[in-house]
Amino acid sequence: MLDFNFRNPVELVFGRGRHKEIGALVKPHAARILLHYGGGSVKRCSTYDDVTASLKAAGVEYVELGGVRVNPELDLINKGAEICREQGVGLILAVGGGSVIDSAKGIAIGAVPENGGVWKYFTDGGSIEKALPIATVLTIPAAGSEQSPDTVVSHRDRKLGFTSQKLRPVVSVINPELFFTLPSEQIAYGVSDMMSHIMERYFTNTKNTELIDGLCESTLKTIMRNGPKLLKNHEDYDAWAEVSLAGSFCHNGFLGVGRAQDWACHKMEHELSARDPRIAHGAGLAVLTPAWMNCVHSANADMFSRFARNVMDAGGAEEAIEKLRGFYRSMGLPSTLAELGLGEGDLDEMARKCAGGGEIGGLRKLNRGDILAIYKSAL
Repeated sequence: MLDFNFRNPVELVFGRGRHKEIGALVKPHAARILLHYGGGSVKRCSTYDDVTASLKAAGVEYVELGGVRVNPELDLINKGAEICREQGVGLILAVGGGSVIDSAKGIAIGAVPENGGVWKYFTDGGSIEKALPIATVLTIPAAGSEQSPDTVVSHRDRKLGFTSQKLRPVVSVINPELFFTLPSEQIAYGVSDMMSHIMERYFTNTKNTELIDGLCESTLKTIMRNGPKLLKNHEDYDAWAEVSLAGSFCHNGFLGVGRAQDWACHKMEHELSARDPRIAHGAGLAVLTPAWMNCVHSANADMFSRFARNVMDAGGAEEAIEKLRGFYRSMGLPSTLAELGLGEGDLDEMARKCAGGGEIGGLRKLNRGDILAIYKSAL
């Protein structure tokens, strides 16, 4: 096991009706906030009315910025940062799923003048000393951004990530009742994304990580048991409670402590959805994860034997990979890049951008040629 530091300051507020407490929860942090959300679903489902009523009851002033789309865009983030600076906003409240929360994190960076902008941190790295505090009301459980220090932003044909502990929300509310109206495809995308967040951490060459190995396996099985229940009954509160809690904790960092991590599948998928923003992140991951496994499983046969035995109830790695692909299909997820509208002519450029002149991954280092081979095998 590797040395590590772990700190998670997020106050997680979980349960029925808890989003109606958001005004009292954010008031100690700011008297004036930016209310940030996506399209019309927040208003159609009354979540917007509940949240604004709570803010008014607590005496919290707010200005609004909607319009976040899948794969949050830099232009809207810059607009939000300008609003925060001009309006004296002290906190950003994101009401939505991962895209809205990621957009809020970008705004939290740009709203601080000393940071000197947003995009340079995604392209060049670096660190920030300060960001506006963030709070969230989760409406789509998938990305885990409500507890994580991570964010992903799109600009032109690039989709890049940035991590800072300053971006962990101060408070996040999860009410499984808010997920009852999600369509089947959104449920499936979320399940795939959550599972990938675990597997990017689980598949490691680090030895003596028995506790976290077991927690990863248990969390994967919990998601795989309860995800199909939600396709049959979108209002199964207990199944939503299990899935949403798993999704939140699988990306807050704890399931990755003490171990080297991989993240090749996420990097490869970012090139898919950067090339075509209509490609859902979870759909791309469902296609690429089994293809990646076929490429790398021999690099750590013991790890994949454990996965086969403890998660997939399979006799070996190849059977486990096929059973995973079958699970994704049972959730209505695609199996090939062709189903996502991509062709062979797209692959070389995506591989070049993904590799960036170097290598990706941890379990096995992948160069441009390896990445291209995985894309081709998934075609």
